[in-house]
Formats: sequence, structure tokens, C-alpha cells
Amino acid sequence: MAAIEYPYGRPVGQVNDVQGQRMVLRETLSFMEKADNPAEVCHLPFTWPEEPKLTKWHPPEISPIVKLHLAEIKKAGAAAKKK
Repeated sequence: MAAIEYPYGRPVGQVNDVQGQRMVLRETLSFMEKADNPAEVCHLPFTWPEEPKLTKWHPPEISPIVKLHLAEIKKAGAAAKKK
């Protein structure tokens, strides 16, 4: 298993950082080629460039699938809070 300490939702790097994402993927594939057994763990040598709590999680625009089901999502959230 290749492990990386990046914030949730950013497993290969920052949005639009093609070079950084490529480096993470190449390092992961390189480890997988060399791993002796499935239980082996490799901590990848990358660090998040900013304080994780400062990472912006949401894109500036709602995704089309969320927009399509937004009313249902809100209704389910409200029902869950009532329980």
C-alpha cells in the first residue's frame, strides 16, 4: 500500500497541479512494482504545501450531479437531523 499524508479528497495532490499529481502516481507505481508482498506499506515522500485545515474543499461551482439532486440532498439532510 502506498500511503500519503494529504488532506481528504486530495489523494494525488492539489487541483490542476498536473506535474505534482504525476509525480505522486509515478512514485506509487514504482513502489507497486518493487513491493514484495501485498501487506507492504510505503510512505510516499511528499508533503502537503500548506496547512491542511486551510485547504479549500469545495470547487467554486456545484457539480452538475449535485445541482441535479440538490433538493433531494437537502431533504435527506433535514430528515437526518430530525432523528
